[in-house]
Amino acid sequence: MNGVRGVYNLRRLEVLRELKYRGTLAAVASAMSYSPSAVSQQLSLLESEVGAPLLEREGRGVRLTPQAEILVARTEKALRELERAEAEIAASLYEVSGTIRVAAFQTAMLALMPTALTWLRENHARIRVEATQAEPDTSLPGLLTRDFDLVIAETFPGHVRPVRASEFEHHLLCEDAMRLATPAPVGSLADLAERPWVMEPAGTPARAWATAICHAADFEPDVAYVSADMLVHARLVEQGHAVAFLPDMLWFDRAPGLLLDRAPGPLLDGSAGHTRTVLATIRAGAGEHPLIQTFLTAIRHAIGELPARTGYPPHRRRRHH
Repeated sequence: MNGVRGVYNLRRLEVLRELKYRGTLAAVASAMSYSPSAVSQQLSLLESEVGAPLLEREGRGVRLTPQAEILVARTEKALRELERAEAEIAASLYEVSGTIRVAAFQTAMLALMPTALTWLRENHARIRVEATQAEPDTSLPGLLTRDFDLVIAETFPGHVRPVRASEFEHHLLCEDAMRLATPAPVGSLADLAERPWVMEPAGTPARAWATAICHAADFEPDVAYVSADMLVHARLVEQGHAVAFLPDMLWFDRAPGLLLDRAPGPLLDGSAGHTRTVLATIRAGAGEHPLIQTFLTAIRHAIGELPARTGYPPHRRRRHH
C-alpha cells in the first residue's frame, strides 16, 4: 500500500482535466497561459502526488490512464461544489458585479444580445459581458473547458442534442417558429421539389431538420447554396434564387421582403409545430450564481421586446424558467 499522501493540488488536477477535454499539451498550455514545459511539469508533479501513472503514449499523443479518469471525475465534482460556493458568496453581496462569458448562435446574437446588453448597462452597470458568436456544436464543449459560462443554443424537433444531465443545466428561453420562405406563392411543399434551396451546412441540426421535412414530403431537396448565415439565406430568397426555412427571430429589425408561411408537412417527433427551441445552457451547479440569473433576466427581457409585425404572428414567448 502507498499510504495516505495528503490532498492533491487542485490546480494540477485542473491541468489534467483540461488535457482530457482539449486533447494536447499545447492546447492546455494555450488555454491556461502556461508554457508546454510547465504543463508537463505540473502533470509530473501530480503523478508523484498520486503515486500512479496518469498518461500513456498513444501514437504521437497521450491518453489518460484509468487512474487519471478517476481523478478527472472527482475533480469535476469538486469544481461543481466550488462553483456553488462562488454562487452563494456572490449572492450574499449587495451588488451584482463581475464578468460573464457568453456564446450565442447568429440570430440570437443579432436579435437578443444588443437589447440584453442595453438592459444590463441601465440596470447592472458593473456586469461585464464577453460575448462570442458561435454555433452550439462549438460553444457547448466550451462550457466544459470553462471558455464560456453560458451558451444560448438551439434544438430542432427530432434532432435534439444528447443531454449531459450531470454536467449541464438547460433553461428554456422561447420557441421560435420556422417558416417556409419563398419569393412567390406555392401550393404545397412538394411544389418546391425542383427549386434550388439554401440550407445550413451538412451535419448541423438545422440542416438535418430541414432535410427531414422535405423527405416527409417525398422529395430530396436540391441544396444549391450552403451558408451558416441566415441573412445570406434571406437575401437569396428575396432575390428569387432559392427557397428556405427561416426563423421568426430573423425579422427582429425589419419586415421580411419575401413570402413567409407556416412550414408545411408532417410534424417531427410529436412536436406541436415547426419550431426551434432556444435554450440557455450552463454548467451544473452554476444556476444560482447572480451573474447567471441576471443575464437570464436580461435575455428574457430581450425576447419580450421582439416585435410582432402586422400579419406576422409573434414568437410564442416564455419569460420564466
